[in-house]
Amino acid sequence: MTYEQVKSLKPEDFKRLCGVRPETFNQMLEVVRSCSQPKQKTGRRSKLSLEDQLLMTLEYWREYRTYFHIGQSWGVDESTAYRMIRKIEDTLTKSRAFTLPGKKRLANSDYQLQVVIVDVTESPIERPKKNKKSSTLARKSNIH
Repeated sequence: MTYEQVKSLKPEDFKRLCGVRPETFNQMLEVVRSCSQPKQKTGRRSKLSLEDQLLMTLEYWREYRTYFHIGQSWGVDESTAYRMIRKIEDTLTKSRAFTLPGKKRLANSDYQLQVVIVDVTESPIERPKKNKKSSTLARKSNIH
């Protein structure tokens, strides 16, 4: 789904899809545009526009799919998806316009927290219990 298809969504739906409001997306886009002005770029032009590259990066952050799957859905190679996402991430990080407040600022009682980020990627894996009986039977049955 390209930016041209997404930009006409309602702001609530846009946020559900990308994880950011359309205003924040536009601010991110301006930062990426201002920082990615090449002096003399050689080689082939990118298949995806800056809007699509930013949308792909937000999709990676939101859904945490593999570069292979993101590349397949955007019609680019896995390495190209990785390179584009890293470029956008590095640009946004260097701009320091989209950083979370530090520990000291959060410790102040007068500061109101506006964003809560929860990392729920880890979950325990249920594995079958190994017992001596099942492994012994398997070993005995392999003996001829």
